[in-house]
Amino acid sequence: MFGGGRAPILVLSQNTKRESGRKVQLENINAGKQIADVIRTCLGPQAMLKMLMDPMGGIVMTNDGNAILREITVQHPAAKSMIEIARTQDEEVGDGTTSVIVLAGEMLAAGEQFLHQNMHPTVIIRQYKEALEDMVTLLEGPLSVPIDRNDKAALANVVKGCIGTKFIGRWSDIAVNIALDAVNTVLIEDNGRTEVDIKRYAKVEKIPGGSVEESQILRGVMVNKDVTHPKMKRYIQNPRIMLLDCSLEYKKGESQTNVEITAETDFTRLLELEEEHVRRQCDEIIALKPDVVFTEKGVSDLAQHFLLKAGISAVRRLRKSDNNRIARACGATIVNRTEELQESDIGTGAGLFEIKKLGDEYFCYITECKNPKACTILLRGASKDILNETERNLQDALQVARNIMLLPKLVPGGGAIEMAVAQKLLQKATHGPYRALAHALEIVPKTLAQNCGANTIRTLTALRAKHANHTDQNSPCTWGIDGESGELVEQTTNGLWEPLAVKLQTYKTAVETAILLLRIDDIVSGSKKKGDKEVARPAEMQKEEQQQQD
Repeated sequence: MFGGGRAPILVLSQNTKRESGRKVQLENINAGKQIADVIRTCLGPQAMLKMLMDPMGGIVMTNDGNAILREITVQHPAAKSMIEIARTQDEEVGDGTTSVIVLAGEMLAAGEQFLHQNMHPTVIIRQYKEALEDMVTLLEGPLSVPIDRNDKAALANVVKGCIGTKFIGRWSDIAVNIALDAVNTVLIEDNGRTEVDIKRYAKVEKIPGGSVEESQILRGVMVNKDVTHPKMKRYIQNPRIMLLDCSLEYKKGESQTNVEITAETDFTRLLELEEEHVRRQCDEIIALKPDVVFTEKGVSDLAQHFLLKAGISAVRRLRKSDNNRIARACGATIVNRTEELQESDIGTGAGLFEIKKLGDEYFCYITECKNPKACTILLRGASKDILNETERNLQDALQVARNIMLLPKLVPGGGAIEMAVAQKLLQKATHGPYRALAHALEIVPKTLAQNCGANTIRTLTALRAKHANHTDQNSPCTWGIDGESGELVEQTTNGLWEPLAVKLQTYKTAVETAILLLRIDDIVSGSKKKGDKEVARPAEMQKEEQQQQD
């Protein structure tokens, strides 16, 4: 092969490890399956929680797919890309992180048998792609049902379906109302464009203490600040609010500043200049007769004195994001220089400004706004862990409500849509990866049945029969699995429905990840520096442990 018995040529450096061919593909598939197995018990209303400890000793208790995988450290590159898809799903649509991992793992496993039959990965991939296109067409066409955005009961039902599988399922009524109110508050429609920016304008404030039932959504904004001077008013009705982005104090030099003084009066003059500067700023503010002044920078003692005499409450060092929220809530404009202040910059949309004490801290409420376009969600709970989990669940609910607003179409839940899509795909293909992918979709109803302890084989067979007997081509078969009991149930108008956007994203992400991992046929692990100790493989670590025990 090398001609004349010459030594083989080494292209890669000696420290580099290279694995290629069938072995890599099967390893990738196994890695994907293992990640899916970790998450599998977290699907459905009977989901188990996972308790994770981070290296710092902090604890996370959750059944949110993305939160679990974020905390797990893995070494296998294929497993890392599986974790990445949960993050993508969370950022795009906010819900379905668990199902996307379970589906991707199952789709990889479906391709394994064809690799054993020596089928080329590109053939498998081609059929997977074809199946994905058909799925998207089916979902956007006959299998989805339109919904009226203004029908509050129908929207609440969909959000309840999302919350039902989470920790806050017990307080679903409160959570549903909070989610829908928040989304309706921050919804902006102009020129036919709908914008729902939850991240920026729906702030979640977590305050330990009380119970989850005490959580509420404010028609306005709350910030963790107190007035700067104890004598300032703490309760003002119909306040005139001014928002500033400049400091109400004398501007100091950036670095060292040298001032040469010749006469003794010069120093007094310097102090007077500072005082005049602050007085001018305060006079410009007082001229517009605001009741409350919020600034992102500092307020000097002198400015506090002037403002207090004019009966104005001042709050300083606000976050930029909080300032933007107040501006949206009360209709004020943030001004960068006091010289540019004018009447139109004052916000008069708020009905009440008050400072309240919750626990140990003071909070500033700006509520009873006439037409708030920003809101604060106040979460109470017994401990930090409960609050964190409640916030994660609520974010999912908010995202689901947002998805319906942006794309008002629904698909039946409880595994019904997966079975319906699988049934349609199976009618088209008789063999090969296309058919295997259709069967892989059945993992969702199967896992739901498993998690509530039902007989999976019997339940799935009955469910297949229901879907096979469904003849109407223009509407989806709505038979699915009741996640609580494991019984078959028809998802009628008040059953479990999910937003189309979530399902579309789940299928696209899962199939594309399976395609990506099947396409890999070579893994080259980079070389370590001479001094570095190579990371031990799990098998080697076990051997070492056994030797130590012996």
